[in-house]
Amino acid sequence: MGTRTRGRRFTALGIGVLTAAVTGLGGAATAGASTPDAEQNTIRNASAPGTLPDRYIVTLDGGTSASLAARSQVRTTAERLTDSYGGTVRQVYSAALRGFSVRATEAQAKKLAAAPGVKYVEADGTMRVSGTQPNPPSWGIDRVDGSLNRSYSYPNEGSGVTAYIVDTGVDMTHPDFSGRARSGYDFIDNDNNASDCQGHGTHVAGTVGSRSYGVAKNVDLVAVRVLNCQGSGQWSQVIGGIDWVARNADGPSVANMSLGGGASSSVDHAVQGAIDSGVTFAVAAGNDSRNACNTSPARVPAAITLGSTDRGDGRSYFSNYGRCLDLFAPGGSITSTRNGGGSTTMSGTSMATPHAAGAAALYLSAHRGASPGQVRDALVNNAQSGVVGNPGSGSPNRLLNVSNLG
Repeated sequence: MGTRTRGRRFTALGIGVLTAAVTGLGGAATAGASTPDAEQNTIRNASAPGTLPDRYIVTLDGGTSASLAARSQVRTTAERLTDSYGGTVRQVYSAALRGFSVRATEAQAKKLAAAPGVKYVEADGTMRVSGTQPNPPSWGIDRVDGSLNRSYSYPNEGSGVTAYIVDTGVDMTHPDFSGRARSGYDFIDNDNNASDCQGHGTHVAGTVGSRSYGVAKNVDLVAVRVLNCQGSGQWSQVIGGIDWVARNADGPSVANMSLGGGASSSVDHAVQGAIDSGVTFAVAAGNDSRNACNTSPARVPAAITLGSTDRGDGRSYFSNYGRCLDLFAPGGSITSTRNGGGSTTMSGTSMATPHAAGAAALYLSAHRGASPGQVRDALVNNAQSGVVGNPGSGSPNRLLNVSNLG
């Protein structure tokens, strides 16, 4: 049990907030809703806003595996298909989703969709984080221990657990990470340096596990960069990051995805596959003040989906809502680590989500063999009920509470 008291360090922090909002694909068919015959010559999300020309994600039939042999097999299949029907293979997925991304014409993509062994083809798209406003100092970790009393009490520090930050990268040199942050992979530049040049990922990582602002103060942090310096990334790059986590996670692990967009079967499929591999996922509900069930990956049932609350325990004006949410957590005016050192304040369901990822790390530290489903149930069952004001139609009225998770 540890207690961290809030004082001048918190009230003197800088402002300048990024409210995490996303734009992306819309109107996708739910994964598995179409018959194989109906998918032939059909491209999912082909006319949705935000799609990228001549970029597609091909999902193959069959199961997933993190082994090198399975990855090699998928690459062989991808090259065989593109040799036969056209296109150029860009990325290969095997652990979270069995498939690949491809540069191809629409005609070639339709041929791929009709090819034997192909489950479906989906148009690639983009997602972004945007918007700024000034905000006062943070209060989030004070609230998630059950009361807003100028202190944060926690059952353990998340030791022995790894948190994967699937975002814009992380400033791994920030002193508040105490040397526990390291690079995983950068799917924007395709190298091993997942440093942050935007700031969103560093802020998120700080709420998960920094010493001053974090929920789990000794968790190991791994940066997986899928968004660029403008806070934008392609669905195919995000899936690459999810697949990398599924292939490389070892031991008790949680992934934080403070990003999203419209409905994407490919992204949903990848997140579900990574959860099936044993990694707990905390995901943002979105900032459009609409039903989260229209957003990926927020609508994945096995993920822990977070809405945002303000300091008065009301649903934040921007927060998505609905039956696809699992919990609410503080997301308005949250102060955390700033890219380049120091601190900054941001708002969004992006800021609510890492509170839950940190809470998952606390539970996994005390229950190292827990499955993602058991972690989700623990967070849901331990939440404070009936305290969220105006949670929104269909939303569960549950506020994250880390007490008793150890």
